[in-house]
Amino acid sequence: MKPALSLVFFTVLSGAGLGTLAVLALAYGGGAPRGPIVAGIVLVTLGLLSSVLHLASPRNAWRSFMRFRTSWLSREAVFAILLYPAVLAWWLGLAGAAYVVLVLAWLILVCTAMIYASLKPIREWRSPLVPLNFFLLGHYSGALVALALTGDARLVVPALVLLLAAGAAKVAYYRTMDDAYRPTVQAALGMPSAARVKLLDAGHSHGTYLTEEFAFRLARGRAEQLRLAVAAGGFLLPLVLVLFLEDAFPLAALLCLAGLLAERWLFFAEARHTVNLYQKRRP
Repeated sequence: MKPALSLVFFTVLSGAGLGTLAVLALAYGGGAPRGPIVAGIVLVTLGLLSSVLHLASPRNAWRSFMRFRTSWLSREAVFAILLYPAVLAWWLGLAGAAYVVLVLAWLILVCTAMIYASLKPIREWRSPLVPLNFFLLGHYSGALVALALTGDARLVVPALVLLLAAGAAKVAYYRTMDDAYRPTVQAALGMPSAARVKLLDAGHSHGTYLTEEFAFRLARGRAEQLRLAVAAGGFLLPLVLVLFLEDAFPLAALLCLAGLLAERWLFFAEARHTVNLYQKRRP
């Protein structure tokens, strides 16, 4: 799939913001410091604004609220709007508001992930590891942001636990994706594997929307290099900084976010839509 930078920034920034709010709610309850609460909702807002840039006509963004019963995108939008008054109530110190924010943050993270995990034609996304990764990566990055803003040593252990859990889930995702069964044109058409299928006409002689959006080419060597960059910047360097340099918590958070931007770019770039079979390309 062609990586859209607006969606890359949306999923990383909003995930980190939601993770920040969730970690603050779990660690402090109603007594969370106000500054980090504001930082969390600012990250969510920047992510949401970035997502609007992906729309062909941003004026139609309101339509995303209209299919709550059937659309994960609609559910995400509705819960995101409900998050704002809940965060305001928390910031004002209303009892129980922190846990309303916590539940909403979890719901939004799951809905965002399910937008991708529910897509059957993309085998790399059709996996329970996708929601797990979104959930853990959001909480991990949020924990580092909260640690950087508060400097509270009590958040070090939760941040390290989330780092290790998110890293393990990401490795499991990569291994599962690399070993996954690659569909054939026979399987896509619901035919037996022994059936002979011949493409007579691709319907075009030049590039189309399908080849532009669903047939992104990424060299294997470059993908491996980017995975190493994700491991180093997103996990290993933050781990070292959090363990050994207390004054480097902000740098650890920035490195984490930079690494996750590369991770999310790869999430899109390595995905293969089965429509590529129609273009005689391996999905």
